[in-house]
Amino acid sequence: MSQQTAEIEVESWVEIVKQKVSALRFGSVQIIVHEGRVTQVESTEKTRLSGEPLVAQTRK
Repeated sequence: MSQQTAEIEVESWVEIVKQKVSALRFGSVQIIVHEGRVTQVESTEKTRLSGEPLVAQTRK
């Protein structure tokens, strides 16, 4: 693999990570590496709920 091709691949996954991070409010981005190369980027988004129990909210 040439130096230029390697640089394009790095820019590609870095951009994907940047996009996933900017799209999240709460969550995580995980980078999967196989044999020294990034092969997968996963994101998990969390939904934050109020601290008040659901039962208490319905009785009001």
